Amino acid sequence: MALHITPQLRRHLLIQNSLFVVLLVIVAALLAYLAHEFRIEKDVTRTARNSLSAMTLDTLRQMDGPIHVTAYALRQDSNGSDIHRQIGERLRPYRKAYPQLTLELVDPREHPRRVAAAGLRSPNALVVEYWSRSEQLSLAEFDEQNFANLLMRLLRGADTRVYVIEGHGERRIDGLANHDLGDFGRQLAGKGFRPLSLNTGIVQEIPDDAGLVILTHPQTDWQPAEVDKLLRYIERGGSLLWLIDTEPLRGLQPIAEKLGLVLTPGVIVDPAMPPRSGPPVYALAAAYARHPTVGALRFNTLFPQARQIGADDSLGWRVTPLIDVAPRGWVEMSKLTASPAFDKASDLPGPVNIASAFERSVNDREQRVVVIGNGHFLSNTFLGNAGNLALGIGLLNWLSGSDRLVAIDSRSDAHEPLALSPLRLYTTAALLFIVLPLGFAITGFLRWWRRRHAV
Repeated sequence: MALHITPQLRRHLLIQNSLFVVLLVIVAALLAYLAHEFRIEKDVTRTARNSLSAMTLDTLRQMDGPIHVTAYALRQDSNGSDIHRQIGERLRPYRKAYPQLTLELVDPREHPRRVAAAGLRSPNALVVEYWSRSEQLSLAEFDEQNFANLLMRLLRGADTRVYVIEGHGERRIDGLANHDLGDFGRQLAGKGFRPLSLNTGIVQEIPDDAGLVILTHPQTDWQPAEVDKLLRYIERGGSLLWLIDTEPLRGLQPIAEKLGLVLTPGVIVDPAMPPRSGPPVYALAAAYARHPTVGALRFNTLFPQARQIGADDSLGWRVTPLIDVAPRGWVEMSKLTASPAFDKASDLPGPVNIASAFERSVNDREQRVVVIGNGHFLSNTFLGNAGNLALGIGLLNWLSGSDRLVAIDSRSDAHEPLALSPLRLYTTAALLFIVLPLGFAITGFLRWWRRRHAV
């Protein structure tokens, strides 16, 4: 018996369908309102690359006042994109993490006087103000790393002068050679330090405005008068980072004696880190001392051809061993071969300390010195390995007295791109653009057909 559709039934069906559509529209409107008012986000990427890094969040937690960001940019670009909206979206994670960060959007065409007063170095830029300090960042360079470095410079307050000694074949802070520290110097400049070269053979004294001095291993002998300048700097309470390689000290023995260093010859061998060729002289550090310098470090660090660092703590210094390496290795005291073996009679078993912190009070001020038995780890060749950069920045933050910045380090931004073979790519495209739409169309047609011929 066929279903007889009367005019009354048609009205009831029309009212029912209309009510369903109205309720559906109301539910959709409520969901849209809730989505606009309340935002829930979760970053499911393996490296959390869509979230603020720990370095940025740590920097924001150190801030203790309002941050005002003024964005100078056209409202729309030539393609019609809403630039102001894009800037707001890019700064939204920062504002969520730090509610005292405010944003003001300025179109240069509408406010030319403000643009002139701001003294912009580029036509589209961010001007970030924190207390009485301000920094500019071009929109073309606006990414998380550059913005975090900008915040760190504002937090530091003023450029800390870092004098890197040269004149004896040391590693150059602006050098491009593999053994130089040019990449590290650029990182320091981005984080509020001011790295400067200093030739002790020319200056009368190490300047009093030195935040700290970096001393790397010389290739020629120091003159006694130069050593005296460095000794006087230490006597005044100056901070020092000394990177000692396995070569002779070349006249720097008085500095070692001043600190009470005990330097054993030989190079550290770590069989757990065998290279592709040559002896295993790459030492990996995974555990660090409970000390502000390295206690918050979250990465492994790599030290090629490191040497042991010991110290006599009877000279008035508080000495803290910082980094142990090669727990299954040793200090090779004989000539190094491609396949060295531990000799109980002469070699020193691991673990081996390769870095120590020295502290004491001088003129009511805390003096800080760090000695590391390796200079390669900050060189252009090895700076990008593991947490070497984070360790270097942390050391300089502590030595310069910026203790609250020591825990701020960078994260690895490595991620794996999605790579599909041609077969999988074509299969996925066919499924999304052919099979699924065709399946929906057939399903809809069959449902309509059944209703049309319902008995």
